[in-house]
Order: sequence, then structure tokens, then C-alpha cells
Amino acid sequence: MKFEIFYQRALERKGGLQKVSERLPYVATADELRALGDDRYLATITKCVFRAGFVWRIIENKWPGFEEAFSGFLPLYWQQVPPERLEALGRDERIVRNMQKINTVPQNAFMIVEVAERYGSFGEFLAQWPSHDQVGLLLWLKKNGSRLGGASAQYFLRMVGWDGFILSSDVTAALVNHNLLDANPTSQKGLKQAQKVFNQWHEETGLPYAHLSKILSFTLDAR
Repeated sequence: MKFEIFYQRALERKGGLQKVSERLPYVATADELRALGDDRYLATITKCVFRAGFVWRIIENKWPGFEEAFSGFLPLYWQQVPPERLEALGRDERIVRNMQKINTVPQNAFMIVEVAERYGSFGEFLAQWPSHDQVGLLLWLKKNGSRLGGASAQYFLRMVGWDGFILSSDVTAALVNHNLLDANPTSQKGLKQAQKVFNQWHEETGLPYAHLSKILSFTLDAR
């Protein structure tokens, strides 16, 4: 199915080109991904981990406290943080005191440090990974990171500007409604089906993957 059909539907539902364009997500260049510090990647991963299954607004409101409590999220420190520091965070009222999620920070810091040792930085690693293989990147993050399965890794990539789709409820519903997805969107089969569709649309339109998925989400009635 041609993406033009979805694009025109989105324009009709959202009030035209300007309204749609204003709501499209930011897509970083490769140089911008490289320039972002590894501490910011760890911070963003942590924010996505804490937002999962929680009220996002609360995490956003408390985020300055997270930055203070985690001392700026320097991966080299957090990959070998003393256990007593983690225990203290479990009592720190500046953050959401969820020990399971707190314990992901050193694990994800270790992942970032290992990648940086090989590629020079985590941003260089992301800049080199092609959007037409987002599924491969999602599977890599799930395997090598902590609590980066499901949608958490997709939202992390979106937040740092890496060009990829998000299988939100609206996007998934649109794909299912038009028989473009018939598997669980969190399964490898479902992810690969979605990847194939977005690859075709990207080749057809030249639009970033992030814009394609956002426009697709606009085609459903607002809830």
C-alpha cells in the first residue's frame, strides 16, 4: 500500500501540512549523534527505563533530581559504582526509588563503555547503524542492555534523534487495520514485518523513518 494514502489521511485529520509538520519528531544527523556525550546516552536510556510502566509526567518532573542523584550519568563511574551507592539511591527521595530500575544503570553504563572502547563513542556506534536495520539494533540493545526490550529502546532512539519508527498503539493499529502486520509487534516476526513496510515507504517517499511512523499515527481518530 502506497504511503501517499496515509499521508493524505493524516493531512485531513490534523488540519493540513503545517499542522502535521509542526508535530514531526526531530531527526539528528550522523554528526549530531556523534557529538552527543556518552553521559547523555546513559541519561536518556535511564529516563526511558524509569518511564516504562510509569506515569511519564512524574519522571519528567523529577528529572532534575535524577541528574543530581546520578551525578550526571558518567558511564565510566557507573559501570563500576560501589554497591553502597546504589543502596543509597534506593532511599533517595529525589528519584523514583525502584531498585530494579536503579540497578539497570551500571549494566547499561557497562554496555556504553564497551561500545565506546570499540567505536570511540556510543554516538559513533549509533551513527553507523543503518535505519533500514532498526530491528537489528533493537535486538542488540535488548541483548546487551538492561530492560531495553519492548518499546523502551524505540523511545530511547527517538529521544536521541536516531531515525527510526516507534510501534506505538496507534501505529500498530494502523498497520494491523490495513493488513500490513499480523504478528505481535514486540516479537521478532512483528518487528521484521514492520521494518519491511517502513523500508518500502522510505524508499518510496524519501521521508525519515521517524516521520513516517509519526504521520501514520495521525491517521487514526484522536482518543
